[in-house]
Amino acid sequence: MSVYLQNGEWHPGWYDTRATHGEFLRPAAVFRDWITADGSSGYPAQPGRYHLYVSLACPWAHRTLIVRALKRLEAVVSVSIVEPVMSEQGWCFSDTLPDHVNGFSFLHQLYTATQPDYSGRISVPVLWDKVRNRIVNNESSEIIRMLNGAFNQFGDASFDLCPEALRVEIDALNDFIYENINNGVYRCGFASTQASYENAFHKLFAALDQIEAWLANSRYLVGDQITEADWRLFTTLARFDAVYYSHFKCSRNRIEDFPHLSRYLRELYLVPGIASTVDIDHIKRHYFMSHPHINPTGIVPVGPRLKFCADAGAL
Repeated sequence: MSVYLQNGEWHPGWYDTRATHGEFLRPAAVFRDWITADGSSGYPAQPGRYHLYVSLACPWAHRTLIVRALKRLEAVVSVSIVEPVMSEQGWCFSDTLPDHVNGFSFLHQLYTATQPDYSGRISVPVLWDKVRNRIVNNESSEIIRMLNGAFNQFGDASFDLCPEALRVEIDALNDFIYENINNGVYRCGFASTQASYENAFHKLFAALDQIEAWLANSRYLVGDQITEADWRLFTTLARFDAVYYSHFKCSRNRIEDFPHLSRYLRELYLVPGIASTVDIDHIKRHYFMSHPHINPTGIVPVGPRLKFCADAGAL
């Protein structure tokens, strides 16, 4: 199930791939304001002011939870988690997983609270300003940069996931990984023609082969230092064998079949604070129960056994 708003009114509806010859094209995020340490943007970094809305299933939202944990910002930026299975009105809250700030029932209410005539898709993550009562940003790549840099006086400033000296290299890696792997699995899974699927499939595995070869001689993507690029790749790798391999038909190889990628995935998972951000149950229930055009029965597979996180949900 998917949902979009047209002039502030919600509508159920899947992505229309007919106009793109069967290819899935991800729409750009709309809210792109920035939090800055000095407040020059109009959004000053302040503890307790900002709130993240996330899905534990979504790889884009997962990035923000990882950086929040690594920068030790749990007491600075609060979080609400949506239900893993989408409702008829898209991402939703419940008594078990409530909206702690606004008390909304559906994520799309955040969008219309910010812009009453909003038109577009409803996505996570959302970074919310509790003072101005509006969305600051809903682009994950920008949110993690803010969490990494703007809140250093309140969190752990001892490390930088995107050092200036490495930024050009990190940005190039991010672009390659996003186009071919992060979004590549979706371009496989949401393709509606054989040709579009096969094109995305071959690009995906060519990219994974390239990263595998790179990791044969490098501990991380940028030498011996974990950077933002590693975590942006991690969230896709963590979902691959459980979901993308079968549900999105990315079935040439599992990540476990790549010796260097699987070593790398396990090592990243074991970084302190990361395991608690990985919820295999939410991940599997979301994908297998929220895409009825791909999995009409809604049956969630019991397997597979995931070696990288044997303590994170077993089967």
